[in-house]
Parts: sequence; C-alpha cells; structure tokens
Amino acid sequence: MRYYYDTEFIEDGKTIDLISIGIVAEDGREFYAINTEFNPKKASQWVKDNVLTHLPKRDVTDLDSPNIRGKSLAWMPHRLIRDKLLYFIGTDKPEFWAYYADYDHVALCQLFGTMMDLPDRWPMYTKDVKQLCDSMGNPALPGQGKNEHNALADARWTKQAYEFLTK
Repeated sequence: MRYYYDTEFIEDGKTIDLISIGIVAEDGREFYAINTEFNPKKASQWVKDNVLTHLPKRDVTDLDSPNIRGKSLAWMPHRLIRDKLLYFIGTDKPEFWAYYADYDHVALCQLFGTMMDLPDRWPMYTKDVKQLCDSMGNPALPGQGKNEHNALADARWTKQAYEFLTK
C-alpha cells in the first residue's frame, strides 16, 4: 500500500528535529502526531511563522478543524509516535511517498533511531512526488490551499498531487 506523508521539523544544518508528521494511506486512513519533545525556541522565524502557527494547542483534545479531522490527542512523545505509527502501518510492506522527500525520510527514520533501525519490511527510501513531476516535464500541480505547512494537510496534498500525476 502507498502511504503519502509529510513532516514538519526544525533543522540547523546538522540536526533534524521532528515537529509533526501526517500520513494518508492509499485506503484513506490518516495518521497525525505532534512531537512533545521538540524545542520551539530552536525554530527559525520562518518555522515559527509558517509551521508552529498551524499546530493545535497542546491542551486541546477536540481537534475538529479544517486541518485535522476527528477527535484525537495529537501531542505525544517521540516514542509514542513511533509506536502508533507501527500500529497504523501494521504488517503492511509500505511504499512511502513525499514531496521533496529527503528530509522527511530522515525525520521518519529518526523515529526508530537510524535508517538501519527501520522495521524489516519498510523501505530505506521514500519515493519523491517532486521527482516524479520533474520526470513528466514538471506540469503544474494542484494548489495546496491555505493549510500549507500542516503535516497532515500536506500529506493529503501529496496524495492528491501523486494521483494527478498518475492519471
């Protein structure tokens, strides 16, 4: 099964610190989590203005909003994100897709430690929708709308872009 995902993170040229991850499975299931362990003080002004503003408040459990469907407690520690992600994927052999996927793949791997610590059935790479787009002559993709830089909204858009390119 294909899984379309996006991460938001803080990076300083040496470290990638996960803020949030959103995943949309090919069958329509969705996963969204926000890391309680990231340090917002290390965020660049751009991340503060464009990413942190999309996060729900930590103490909000009713996350009905244009960004997030349903009720869920999205804020959780790194280890719990990993465990819930393992449950979400299950025994599937996933095919991961992201848009400009390189740092997203690193952030995904770091949930498990190193790339070598990924579950056995998981690929050691993420396929890139941007590279697919470039290989097709770089057609204009559908717009992302106002929820850009929310990991779940971006994962939904990545699935939409993939489907647009492969029709």
